[in-house]
Amino acid sequence: MANLNRPARLNRALLAVLGLVLLAAGAFALVTHFGALRVLDPAAPVVPSLPAPPTWAYYAAIAVAVVLGLLCLRLLAAQAFRRPRPGTWRFETEPEHGGTRLSGSVATKPLAEEVTAYQGVRSVNATLAGRREDPTLYLTVGTEQGADLGELRERIDEHAVPRLRRALDLDALPVVLEFRLTTKSGARAL
Repeated sequence: MANLNRPARLNRALLAVLGLVLLAAGAFALVTHFGALRVLDPAAPVVPSLPAPPTWAYYAAIAVAVVLGLLCLRLLAAQAFRRPRPGTWRFETEPEHGGTRLSGSVATKPLAEEVTAYQGVRSVNATLAGRREDPTLYLTVGTEQGADLGELRERIDEHAVPRLRRALDLDALPVVLEFRLTTKSGARAL
């Protein structure tokens, strides 16, 4: 698992607490409105001194609430399924004699260049995340419409990834591979 920084964990924790508070407030309002909880009179206006708003205002408020709710769900989904950022790897066989540090983006650059040269590939984004003990390679390959995805997958699995694995002296390197098809075809601009 990728290391998470403290502000990111705090951010997610505060969002979760805020979500629970809003969910509880909504549940309280519904239960009170339908009379299951008799704390407040469901027929009483929220602000007694003001006249009731026009009917369209209720529909506008519902529409705004639905849009905000969908945006919040999108934010939560983005938080849950985000791709880890590359870190710096340490290669230390004898820590008392020093070690070597290697950026994950530097390690994946040759792999991205190699895969970009494959026929039908328009772009490659490679991210090496995790610790050296349990790394994961996230590979997003943008391809042309007519590209043979099976052949591309085979070339990546049998040539590009094993080369990176050997270069980093890893026993195993799990790969999360995502293909993105583009509507553009023809020659690529490099």
